[in-house]
Amino acid sequence: MRLTVFGANGRIGRLVVQQALDAGDEVVAVVRSQYNVSHPNLEVVRVAGLTDPAALVPALKGSDAAISGVGATSRKDVTVASSTTRVILRALQDAGVRRFVAVTAAPVGPTPPGEGFVMRAIAMPLLRRMLRDIYADMATMEADIRASGLDWTVVRPPLLRDKPLTGRYRLAIGGNVPRGNSVGRADVAHAMLAVLGNPATVGQPVGVAW
Repeated sequence: MRLTVFGANGRIGRLVVQQALDAGDEVVAVVRSQYNVSHPNLEVVRVAGLTDPAALVPALKGSDAAISGVGATSRKDVTVASSTTRVILRALQDAGVRRFVAVTAAPVGPTPPGEGFVMRAIAMPLLRRMLRDIYADMATMEADIRASGLDWTVVRPPLLRDKPLTGRYRLAIGGNVPRGNSVGRADVAHAMLAVLGNPATVGQPVGVAW
């Protein structure tokens, strides 16, 4: 498989690239800054920014799918998810690449049945209030993805941790994982690659958590 990865320099994007290369895939890493990774199956495309769909189309030519790890890196990045994803979606449509996987966050989705009282009544409402602008932007991003007409999947993790890949995570197609409070970034990357080959995840949000 040939994949184009947006946000390849990010904390999830770099893991997606490495895991895809380890699996034998060809990867096009789209970055805005220096990228110090070398591999025979890796092509690095450096762009000034994710603002011009035409500048992204060459990085998508010949790809079977695209993955985006782009998102807010601080509480000030309240529009970055929707604005950059809108450009990526246009580039995907122009390049004729239909399969697209992006990451948002568990609080964007509804609280799942079976969730514990503390998470349902205290932790999640508090988190949604504290980061309401970022989650509102992610919700806008998800709405744009749903309206794109592409074969999309949105992966929604809870609290992210920097832990080694375990492969022992839970997925919830169509919703969030109950009692899933955290997950490692490496496992999120693994899940984003795994859903590419699962037709049941097309047109669905997918919760991922330990």
